[in-house]
Amino acid sequence: MQPVEKAASLGVSLLSGVLAAALFRRAWTLVSGQDEAPDAEDLERGLAEVLVAAAVQGAVFSVVRAAVQRAGAKAAQRRH
Repeated sequence: MQPVEKAASLGVSLLSGVLAAALFRRAWTLVSGQDEAPDAEDLERGLAEVLVAAAVQGAVFSVVRAAVQRAGAKAAQRRH
């Protein structure tokens, strides 16, 4: 991988993380009515709520990552 491609890949990865975090915050707010998802160490929140938030966050991050990787693969295929 060329240095320019590595830098572009890193930039896209960072942007996908930012996008995934924003989508998760929006989804959590819509579903729960709360501005912030519970943290695992927040003992004021129930275990079920913490686990649901973690599962949803993981799903959102995985879907965004897969979509970005797929778009990158398609773009690379078109270049060759």
